[in-house]
Amino acid sequence: MSDLFGNPTRSFTGHESTNMNTDRWLTPPCILKALGRFDLDPCYGEPRPWRTADTMIGPEENGLMSDWHGRVWLNPPYGRECGHWLERMALHLNGTVLVFARTDTAMFGRSIWPVASAVFFFDTRLTFYSPAGKKADQPAGSPSCLIAYGEFDACVLDRSAENLGGKFLRIRGEEFDDG
Repeated sequence: MSDLFGNPTRSFTGHESTNMNTDRWLTPPCILKALGRFDLDPCYGEPRPWRTADTMIGPEENGLMSDWHGRVWLNPPYGRECGHWLERMALHLNGTVLVFARTDTAMFGRSIWPVASAVFFFDTRLTFYSPAGKKADQPAGSPSCLIAYGEFDACVLDRSAENLGGKFLRIRGEEFDDG
């Protein structure tokens, strides 16, 4: 599989755990509450016990190929397609992404480090929710992070860092020049 630029992609293998055999896990609602309102979630799944954005695009509509608008919330499937979702966000440049903190992957090298505004690293592993709204029995198999694209989302992450529990890292933007 290749990215939008024709480069081969490496990918995640799902919200990993030895007991979990799905990549359909929902964002903990406290994270969404801390980050505020989003205009679009292009990859939500059904059922969805809570809203993630004003407009939510399900798998039958192919949110990867749909028009994106406004501030985007993106908790992409953590399978083979994850890199494609991050590439799309890197082109949109307005919103926040939740992914595993695998900073050594090709998708971080292509779609996060060169273009994102900030990264927030959680200080503990997240416990995701099933599509039915039930909290998983155990935390995810890897640490997670939030990626901000655009100055607004970088500022929201910075302001939310203490409440979310973790470390905010500015990559680029109005207050940082990588020169």
